[in-house]
Amino acid sequence: MSATTAGVRLAPLNATHWDQVHAIYAAGIATGHATFSDTPPTWQKFDTDKLPLLRTVALDDAERVIGWLACTPHSRRLVFVGVLEVSVYVHPDHRRQGVGRALLQNLVVESEQAGFWTLQSSVFPENTASIRLHEEAGFRTVGVRERVGKMTHGPMAGVWRDLVLLERRSDVVD
Repeated sequence: MSATTAGVRLAPLNATHWDQVHAIYAAGIATGHATFSDTPPTWQKFDTDKLPLLRTVALDDAERVIGWLACTPHSRRLVFVGVLEVSVYVHPDHRRQGVGRALLQNLVVESEQAGFWTLQSSVFPENTASIRLHEEAGFRTVGVRERVGKMTHGPMAGVWRDLVLLERRSDVVD
């Protein structure tokens, strides 16, 4: 993959991008509305946890990372082999510019070509921009998990959080 969409070039995410991916991840964590994690993982942990397939960065004209997307298996059980959990992050200076949309639209195409039938994301309800982004990519809300976890850091430390469960089912993968 090396496609240009919405004015950004998409490329496979690899170790050479890690410092910039890490910084974007940290910026998301700092908002208090992106993840339960209090720090980004190391490259080794990220590389182990995220599927090598479908990892993508969005690059600007200067080849700087302005967004990234990666997936984890929903479950290790064989019956769920076609279900992925999606993480998508956009650099704060590049939000609302089509970067997230390009990453998710590319994921939909590439995941279906690879035989995945369900993409899902868990998003804090306060992160309305992320919910809207997912909906524009064909995801729908399938439920809300109430008080599923308590924040341990940042502006939401000590607060129980809900998660909106969003799902996109493929029309082409049987």
